[in-house]
Amino acid sequence: RFFIIKESFLLYYAESEKKSFESNKYFNIHPKGVVPLGGCIVEPKEEPNMPYAIKISHEDFHHDSANNPRLSAAEDLPALQMYEFGVGTWKNAQLGEAMIESLEAQGLQLAKEKQEYLDKLMEETEELCLQREQKEELERLNQVLEAEKHRFEEVVQELRLEQEQIRRELELTARSLKGVEEEKKELRSLTQSLQKTLEELSLEKQQMLELLEENESQVPPPTSPSKEQSPIWGLHCSLRQIEEKMQQLLEEKLLAEKRMKENEERSRALEEEREFYSSQSQALQNSLSELTAEKQQTERDLKAEVKVRMDLERRLGEAEEALQSLEQGLNSLDRNKEKEEKMKADVSNLRKFFEECIRNAELEAKMPVIMKNSVYIHKAA
Repeated sequence: RFFIIKESFLLYYAESEKKSFESNKYFNIHPKGVVPLGGCIVEPKEEPNMPYAIKISHEDFHHDSANNPRLSAAEDLPALQMYEFGVGTWKNAQLGEAMIESLEAQGLQLAKEKQEYLDKLMEETEELCLQREQKEELERLNQVLEAEKHRFEEVVQELRLEQEQIRRELELTARSLKGVEEEKKELRSLTQSLQKTLEELSLEKQQMLELLEENESQVPPPTSPSKEQSPIWGLHCSLRQIEEKMQQLLEEKLLAEKRMKENEERSRALEEEREFYSSQSQALQNSLSELTAEKQQTERDLKAEVKVRMDLERRLGEAEEALQSLEQGLNSLDRNKEKEEKMKADVSNLRKFFEECIRNAELEAKMPVIMKNSVYIHKAA
């Protein structure tokens, strides 16, 4: 054992404590044991194989030899020999032991608080790891949004091309419809002309029939001349030619009416096609407007998410710096008031960071599902 006298107390340690005491010049406040010397008498004692043995006695000690402490000095007998320690008292000894127990209890309490603080730091570190995972998830979502944006732009380009194709087809249909209308006008004019010609031929036919009847009633039939030379035969020939011409004009009229009907059907089909293309063009225009608005909304949301991500990265960086500084302060043996204030500031920053994370989590948990769906509806789109 290695012994130290300190204010009427004899403290003893393991032998290895001697080197630490000689190098640092301060004693450990946690000895293996304490011998109170208040009111004690120390005197030499001869013991076999124990040089420099001493005996410590006190009136409150028992007088049997078993309870009288004996110890030996390894090098020489110090000034304890024949010295009466009247300064200290037995109450001082009890007070010293109480102080030692109090220091030990404080040391245990500090160790417990340090362990609790380290546990809390571990929990906060796990929370930081979770925040880092959330940050990685946010980056992944950012990449997904970029891909969605690229695909959205491709869809918009395809819609623009389709709208341009519909516009060209619509112009072609309009030109065809215009040509059909002009042809309808020409056929209508031709039909009217044929109708007028038919009416004139019909009137001429009627006159020829009246003339023929008049000639047949007034002129007797000839005996010798041939049929071809008689005037009645000439009237019959003229009447037959008029009928043939009327039949030809009637056929032309029916053909013109048939073509007019076909043109009307074609015009109606072209009109329906034009209306269809117009509705398609309007629908595409509306879709393009909606997609453009959704694209702008997506870009605004993406910018907002990038801003939130950058702010989160900044706060995560500050929290990591505070955590590293706090770990360095806890691991440091040399502490002063400035370091304590720095550690308090780091703890305050970490607490503020996690309180903000908890508050955001509570707000997100209390947000109605409908509102949440309305916020993220563009992602579904």
